[in-house]
Amino acid sequence: MNVKEINNTDLKVSIIMSVYKARTTIEQAVASVVTQSYNNWELIIINDACPEDSCRVIRDQVINSPQIIQIENATNQGVVISRNTGIAQAKGQIIAFLDSDDYWDKYKLERQITKIEEGYDLVCSNYIRVKPNANTVEVKHKEEFSFSDMLKSNQIGNLTGMYRCDLIGKIYQKQIGHEDYLMWLEIVKLVGIGYCVQEPLAYYRVSNKSLSSNKFRAASWQWYIYRKELKLSLITSLWFFSIYVYEALKKR
Repeated sequence: MNVKEINNTDLKVSIIMSVYKARTTIEQAVASVVTQSYNNWELIIINDACPEDSCRVIRDQVINSPQIIQIENATNQGVVISRNTGIAQAKGQIIAFLDSDDYWDKYKLERQITKIEEGYDLVCSNYIRVKPNANTVEVKHKEEFSFSDMLKSNQIGNLTGMYRCDLIGKIYQKQIGHEDYLMWLEIVKLVGIGYCVQEPLAYYRVSNKSLSSNKFRAASWQWYIYRKELKLSLITSLWFFSIYVYEALKKR
């Protein structure tokens, strides 16, 4: 936790958004950034070789706001490379993420910047899962969490997390399953303690085609991270994996 006094109006938030085939959702996603009560931000949209209908929507958004920057991939690169491109171009002291099919509450940045002002270098929030049938459920996490907590169960929805890259450096994603989870693990390890605002400040659209919806595949990714990326021992990995499975079953 960073304890130095912070003037929050000086903190720019760089928001990374990778876009591909998002014609029906991107306008709401971008609008949820443009209408934020906290206005010191830049939105970096990475156009991942979108179809023309999505490109047209992006161009309209860029024209309407000087705070929106577009980067165009010549060919489709995928979400990890696109996000990393955005991270590399970010000029803000804080990095945040928003996918083009999700959206934020108007006060998201303001609420989280307030906690950063108190000294937390990593802040996320609870969020709402919006199912294809329009039913919703709130996803809640611990108010404060550690690296050990993250090993047991992911405490950060990627669309809610933001961190002080000016203090810990820019953290890039790897081309593996659960790439965002691994990135946040690394960040939590660096900052020590993360903080979760105890109100839902973002909306995550659950797709029938969501990669993480396959529980068995997600479990295999989790195991890979324990053993190959973090190089935990077999016994330690089994311990955390058993807790991970238990927590995952509770969420069903």
